[in-house]
Amino acid sequence: MKIAPIGVFDSGYGGLTVLKELIRELPDNDFLYLGDNARTPYGTRSFDVVYQYTLQAVKYLFEQGCPLVIIACNTASAKALRNIQMLDLPHLAPENRVLGVIRPSVEKVAEITKNGHVGVLGTVGTVVSGSYPIELEKWSGGHVKSTVQEACPMWVPLVENNEIDSEGADYFVRKNIQNILASDKNIDTLILGCTHYPLLAKVIEKYVPKEIEILKQGHIVAEKLVDYLQRHPEMEARLSKSGTLEFQTTESAETFESKAALFMEHEVKAKTIHL
Repeated sequence: MKIAPIGVFDSGYGGLTVLKELIRELPDNDFLYLGDNARTPYGTRSFDVVYQYTLQAVKYLFEQGCPLVIIACNTASAKALRNIQMLDLPHLAPENRVLGVIRPSVEKVAEITKNGHVGVLGTVGTVVSGSYPIELEKWSGGHVKSTVQEACPMWVPLVENNEIDSEGADYFVRKNIQNILASDKNIDTLILGCTHYPLLAKVIEKYVPKEIEILKQGHIVAEKLVDYLQRHPEMEARLSKSGTLEFQTTESAETFESKAALFMEHEVKAKTIHL
C-alpha cells in the first residue's frame, strides 16, 4: 500500500486558510496544496465549468498519489463536489475520498445556533448555487429554521490585493454586513462562506453584534477531518507523515509565492504545473 500526502485544492489562495488549520491539527501529516490560480475566480463561472475544472484538479491530485482530497473552496464544494463523489469517484478511484468545506460548516452550525436563524456571506457563485440553504435544511437536524444569504463580490479582490486594512475594505464589509442583518434581524450565527474571508475577520467583527457567532471554516474543517480519520483508520493508514508541505499552482510560481505568504504568514516555495 502506497502512503501519500493529503491533497488540498482551491481555485486560488483562500484554501490556504483551511490548510493552516489542517497543519495545526495534523502537524505530522504531509500536505500537497494545489491552487488553480491561472483560472481563478471560480465564483462567477457556470456550474459545468467549475465542475470540469475541479474534476481536473482532483484527477491530478489522485495521479500524485493523494488518496484523500479536501476541496477547500466553497464554490467548488457547492458546484462540483456532489457530482464528483457520486458520478466520478466510483469508476475513477473508488478507494479514494473527496471531501468539501460546506457540510462540516453546516454540521457545526446545527451544534451552535440557539434560535435557528443563520446568515451566509459568500461569493456570487456560492450564493447563487443555494448550497448552504439546501445543506442546512438537510443536515441540521431541524435546528436551522431560516437561512439568509449575502453575496460579497468585492471581498476576495480586497484580500488578494492586500487591501484588508483599507477604507475600501471597511466600506464593502460594512455594506454587506448591514445588508444581511437587515434581511433577518434575528440572525444568531453567521457563516463566512468563503475561505478568503477570515483574513477580513477584524473588519467583519467591527460591524457584527457581539451576540452573533461568526463561523470561520478553517478550524471547523480541520476538526471534522480529525474526527473523520479517527472513524476511518483504513484511510488514515494511507496518509504519509513526515510533516512536509508542498505548494503547486497553475499560475506563475513567483506570483503565487508572494500572495501565499500573506495567507500563510511565512514564505513559501511553489512549483508551476499544468492541468
